Amino acid sequence: MQKMSKKLGVLCFALLATGNVLAANKACAGLPGQAELKAALKESRAASNGGFNLDMWGTVVNRSGEVCAVAFTGGDAGAQWPGSRVISAQKANTANAFSLTGLALATANLYSAVQPGGSLFGLQESNPVDTKVAYAGPASAWGQSNDPMVGKRIGGVNVFGGGLGLYDAAGKLVGAVGVSGDSSCADHAIAWRVRNALKLDYVPGGVGPGGVDQIAYTGGWSQPHCKDAVVEDQVVSSLPATRKK
Repeated sequence: MQKMSKKLGVLCFALLATGNVLAANKACAGLPGQAELKAALKESRAASNGGFNLDMWGTVVNRSGEVCAVAFTGGDAGAQWPGSRVISAQKANTANAFSLTGLALATANLYSAVQPGGSLFGLQESNPVDTKVAYAGPASAWGQSNDPMVGKRIGGVNVFGGGLGLYDAAGKLVGAVGVSGDSSCADHAIAWRVRNALKLDYVPGGVGPGGVDQIAYTGGWSQPHCKDAVVEDQVVSSLPATRKK
């Protein structure tokens, strides 16, 4: 009976996951799928990003916050911090939730404003993660095309580097990408490279350096350095410029 119940449970998950993926494919038209995200994530993680050279998780959401794709760069799901899967989804949700067609906000841009006494203090508590979505199983599907988060809204707010809005060639905000697994400074750099590789970086404007959603380490809308300030500043200066619509 136990074996039969287990088989039925696996079958039910497979059917449900297939339905979620099919629905997500329709809702995520024009956004990268799992294979495309994984390729961009691996390429971007291989660059010099000023972090600890760790493997990464990445998540893409559409404009309504539905998860479209989840991927990782390592040989298996345990090759990168397990906790970073959900954090990458939080970052994607945050960048999507607090960006507009005319104004992009990276998760890194939110850090200073949410500190005690800041103008957005408490924002990080405003949209909690849906844990039933975040930790649905089986874990063997995490980071695959049938990741249980796909087709669902994860929620969550994250206020350090690694989340960026996705803008198509018309300058329209179509969703966001979140990256996690290294220092938050490296996460931002990798997310920036991922967005560029996906050709979804036609950013119309933002509060960061250069008038876009670039990370800042001083002044307003900034976050602290993570590991080596000199190297991290060099990384930011080496990142590709956003495309113009």
